[in-house]
Amino acid sequence: MKITKEIKAALIILSAIALLIFGYNFLKGNNLLSHDKEYFAFYDNVGGLDHASKVTINGLQVGKVKDITFADVSGKLKVAFTIESDFKFGTNSKAQIYSASLIGGKNLAIIPEQNPTTFAESGTTLPSSIDEGMVGELTSKIDPISEKLNRVLSKVDTTLTGINSLLNKENTTVIAKTLKDLSSTINSFKSTSSKVHGLLAENESNLNTALTNFKNASGNVDKLSEELSTIDIREIAERLDKITKDVASMTAKVDNGTGTVGKFINDPSVYKNIDRATKQLDQLLQDMKLHPKRYVHFSIFGKKNKEYVKPKDSLQ
Repeated sequence: MKITKEIKAALIILSAIALLIFGYNFLKGNNLLSHDKEYFAFYDNVGGLDHASKVTINGLQVGKVKDITFADVSGKLKVAFTIESDFKFGTNSKAQIYSASLIGGKNLAIIPEQNPTTFAESGTTLPSSIDEGMVGELTSKIDPISEKLNRVLSKVDTTLTGINSLLNKENTTVIAKTLKDLSSTINSFKSTSSKVHGLLAENESNLNTALTNFKNASGNVDKLSEELSTIDIREIAERLDKITKDVASMTAKVDNGTGTVGKFINDPSVYKNIDRATKQLDQLLQDMKLHPKRYVHFSIFGKKNKEYVKPKDSLQ
């Protein structure tokens, strides 16, 4: 049988249409040649779950999300997903949406039922749940930090408000004047520093001489310290102790009236005799002033000495 050109053209067109349909479904995640099992789950919010998202069991990918559609007018969502694995799980196994990473993206995990009595077949609707996972835990930890940060920002805002109130026109003028005065003070200090530097430069030789003298004096002090360190302090102490004992002995003798000094100090008759002699000497000098002729005689031809007459004010 001869195949005509029309038949060839028809076969080519049909093949292209079939290939197009197959490629379109493959890109959507549907393999028309596979025998994948299809399951369903309903959610109020899929939280970012998308077409072709992974379906996993204990972390192992076993399928893909096939379709997400609205189930009713309330907005409830119906998720259809396929599983390529022959792994069997119970009808009460959960289809749980979880976060695939911290930066976003959701996957669907099958949480197998423990000790199932009946197994899910293709077309079964599984119970649904949503796991916050690490993102939810991180959010719960970030919330207190966010609250504290808000309080800190509030205090910062209050502080900035206070600063703005301080930086009014009058205070700004005062601050500007203060900065100007500070600049003048710095300039004065700079000028003084230059003068001091010049003064030090002019008197460098004198300072060097003074430092040399101080160094020599320090050397003399060190030498004196060395000489003092060679002195026998113990011998000096013994001598001082002996002198102290001798002085104490002499003091005891004076107190006891022993010796000339002791008698002089302790004998009252010595004091009376000295006092009497002093008074008589004073009267003698007084009488010589009043009657000098009694004591001095001068004559060219000589003269007979007069008899001494005792003065009336003479002391006994």
